[in-house]
Amino acid sequence: MGIVVQKYGGSSVADAAGIKRVAQRIVNTKKAGHQVVVVVSAMGDTTDELIDLANEVSPLPPARELDMLLTAGERISMAVLAMAIQNLGHEARSFTGSQAGVITDAAHGKAKIIDVTPGRIEAAINEGAIAIVAGFQGVSQTTKDITTLGRGGSDTTAVALAVALEADVCEIYSDVDGIFTADPRIEPRARKVPRISYEETLEMAAQGAKILHLRCVEYARRYGMPVHVRSSFSEKEGTWVVKAEDVHQEDQNMEAAIITGVAHDRSQAKITVVGVPDKPGEAAAIFRAVADAQINIDMIVQNVSAAATSLTDISFTLPAGEGQTAMTALSRLQESVGFDSLLYDDSVGKVSIVGAGMSSSPGISARFFEALSEAGVNIEMISTSEIRVSVVVAEAQVEAAVNAAHAAFELGSDEIEAVVYGGTGR
Repeated sequence: MGIVVQKYGGSSVADAAGIKRVAQRIVNTKKAGHQVVVVVSAMGDTTDELIDLANEVSPLPPARELDMLLTAGERISMAVLAMAIQNLGHEARSFTGSQAGVITDAAHGKAKIIDVTPGRIEAAINEGAIAIVAGFQGVSQTTKDITTLGRGGSDTTAVALAVALEADVCEIYSDVDGIFTADPRIEPRARKVPRISYEETLEMAAQGAKILHLRCVEYARRYGMPVHVRSSFSEKEGTWVVKAEDVHQEDQNMEAAIITGVAHDRSQAKITVVGVPDKPGEAAAIFRAVADAQINIDMIVQNVSAAATSLTDISFTLPAGEGQTAMTALSRLQESVGFDSLLYDDSVGKVSIVGAGMSSSPGISARFFEALSEAGVNIEMISTSEIRVSVVVAEAQVEAAVNAAHAAFELGSDEIEAVVYGGTGR
């Protein structure tokens, strides 16, 4: 019997009816002859509610205790799901992340998986039981404290377990039928992508597409674990995330689509450092301060310095939630670096086109920019990679930019394929 790891998102187990439906799907997989390991997220909006509770009792909740609190959501899900499965006549055993052998570093709230030692999971499935694992959590190798992996961490838990158990596949269930050429809430004609490479999925995730967590895809690519993204609300075939050479294995003569999809991200902010002296070391000092604040930056643009003043402006984007932290860190540098001022803008968004075919297709950027121009969308910043072109635009123009790019590259379907069953897309 092959091992199948299934992960169910919060919208799939949002209530008792959802849990019963998921339990039946798991039992059906077991009856089909597979050993089944299940990873679950917290029910519905439980994690958000727990965060709100913590903020009500403490303006700055201690990271250790916040992790202890947040892991309660997945523990509830795993226990009630195990009960529902046993009610269908099959044995199920629930395990916390630490019981499942998910070993992490000590970074509370954003821990990274160091190792997975799934001895208890292997014992359970070898004895014929279905193993239910709480996602999003583990235990620190050094402190032995409970840790959480950050938002979307249940996806990473599932792939890590699948790799450790040498599973045949990791199935990620949400409330949409797979990965689409754009967010169906913005582009109703978005088309489902049957197969997509790890590299394209990484770019889509990094540019704001929320169907899979970035770290989950990185983990899957590193170990070559096939990921099947599908809906727990339907029986439709989903999207397979696989090696690039396997994307079109069913038709070796088929050319790769030039553009796979359009991603967008509304959670961006832009900082401009105005009047930076144009001499060696100043940019390094600016970005060292941001790095020391543990902030990841995305796009960077430096203007040509003005001949009269030898001053330049440096702009970069970052997650909006970390904007004020970055501004504080940079303010401390004003005297030593000698820049004039800081500008902050959180009313921006990022729109990206992604596709492995663009590296061998001239004119992709021009076509993208022409489409945006015709839609009246102004571009503030541009960034590219081998398989991606991204632009920063005003947040109010994100939707128009997505629709324009989707139409320009003829990504739409003749029929409406995308259905968001649970309302969240997770």
